[in-house]
Amino acid sequence: MPRSTPSATQILDKALDLADICGWERLHLHEVADALGCDLAAIARHYRQKDDLVEAWFDRADQALLARGKAADLAILTAEKRLEELLIAWLGALAPHRAVTGQMLLYKLEPGHVHLQVGGLLRVSRTVQWWREAARRQNLHLSRIAEESLLTGAYLRTFVHWLHHAEEAPADLRALLRRQLRRAPLGWLLRG
Repeated sequence: MPRSTPSATQILDKALDLADICGWERLHLHEVADALGCDLAAIARHYRQKDDLVEAWFDRADQALLARGKAADLAILTAEKRLEELLIAWLGALAPHRAVTGQMLLYKLEPGHVHLQVGGLLRVSRTVQWWREAARRQNLHLSRIAEESLLTGAYLRTFVHWLHHAEEAPADLRALLRRQLRRAPLGWLLRG
C-alpha cells in the first residue's frame, strides 16, 4: 500500500487532534505517522523533533495576530484597544486546543529540557515583538525597552490566566487584559 505524504499543516493538525485525546506528553510521532498513513521520514521532512510542532502551533497563533493586524478597523483604535484586539486574536487561534497548549508549555518547562526553555523564552520575545509591530507601536530607546518589558508581563499574565480559566466569559478575559494594559506605568506609555 502506498504511503501518504502529508503536508506540515496536516501533520500538525493530526498531532493536535491526537494530543487532545492522549495528552501532549503521551503523544508519539510514530502514532501521528500511523494515523496519517505515512512513515516517520514524512514527518521528519517537516518537523525535526516533537518540539518543532509546538513552535508551528505558536507560529499559527502569531499568524492569526498578524492577520488581525491587517484589518482596516484596527487603525482607528487606540493603542490599548489595538493591543487588546491583537492578543485576543492570538488566543483565539490557540483556543481549539487550549488544554494541549498548556501541556506543551509544561513540556517545555521540564527541568531536563533546558534547550526547550531557552527556545520558550525566545518564543515569548518573538510573539511580543509581533504584537507590538502589529499594533504599530513606535516607541524608541528606553521607552521601547520599558514598553516591551511591561507588555511581556501583561502578555504572560493574560496567557496564563487564559490557560487556567477555560470557562471564563470572553468579556471577562477582555476586562482582565484591559486592566493589564492600563496598569501603571504601561498605561502611561500607551497613552504617551
